[in-house]
Amino acid sequence: MSVLTEQGAMEARAASAKIIKRRQWTRILRSRTAMIGLFIVAFWVLAALFAPILPLYSPTEQDVTAMVDPTPSATHWLGTDILGRDQLSRLIFGARTVLTVAPLSVAVAMIVGITMGMLAGYYGGWIDAVISRFSDVILAFPVLVLYVILIANIGPSIINIVIATTIASAPGIGRITRGLVLGLKHQEYIAAARLRGESTLFIMLVELLPNCRSMLIVDACLRIGYTIITIGILGFLGLGLPPPNPDWGGMVKESTTVLNVWPLMSLVPSFAIVSLVLGFNLLADGLREAWKP
Repeated sequence: MSVLTEQGAMEARAASAKIIKRRQWTRILRSRTAMIGLFIVAFWVLAALFAPILPLYSPTEQDVTAMVDPTPSATHWLGTDILGRDQLSRLIFGARTVLTVAPLSVAVAMIVGITMGMLAGYYGGWIDAVISRFSDVILAFPVLVLYVILIANIGPSIINIVIATTIASAPGIGRITRGLVLGLKHQEYIAAARLRGESTLFIMLVELLPNCRSMLIVDACLRIGYTIITIGILGFLGLGLPPPNPDWGGMVKESTTVLNVWPLMSLVPSFAIVSLVLGFNLLADGLREAWKP
């Protein structure tokens, strides 16, 4: 009889979880904030995906005739930079770089940070103390200064930007995960999993992590936006991807010498950075409102 009761309770919980998920997705689809953010992000993602088949100039091809007058024309819709390279082409191909580096960097940082937070929150004791003190040391540094120190020492490249992002972001992600785990590990379903003889890895991945998912996804969207800004700043400081790779921050830097004469050369990549960051922030706000208990 007790087995039937427990089975009925499990089925009821599963049905309740499905209803809650359905309501959450309905809220997301009805959220103007989330849909606007998703539209902006999707626009740049599609532009980046289809960049190789679009009728664009090569991002490194120079038009000597356009160097004298880089203003928009029928040939170059957004004009050219100071070296005669098509701005529209560099903008679209630059999106490929940003939308590869930023999500990849945040994904690696999330894996490391979630692992740290799970271990610290679940085990506690000296493991929590060591991880927390390490996180405090990293978080004591201003983020941008930490990025500059790391990139300046190990050199600018995609892999090094991922490494720097992981070192700078993982402690913050770990602290968020630790707080969530501390609030969940004493719940009844965790005790039931222990009584069933489930392994620690199973409890972390199957019982704890799914219940932390919504907060971590929102945090990941926000961090992608912050990482895009950071990549732009590093490019402006000359610590981004090495030329001639199209880099939005590098495009802004190259235009500073002619800013008073041709401001569009600087405004175009700046608008691209702002719009993409705004898209991820709006998407994060919409998801947070939809997943609110």
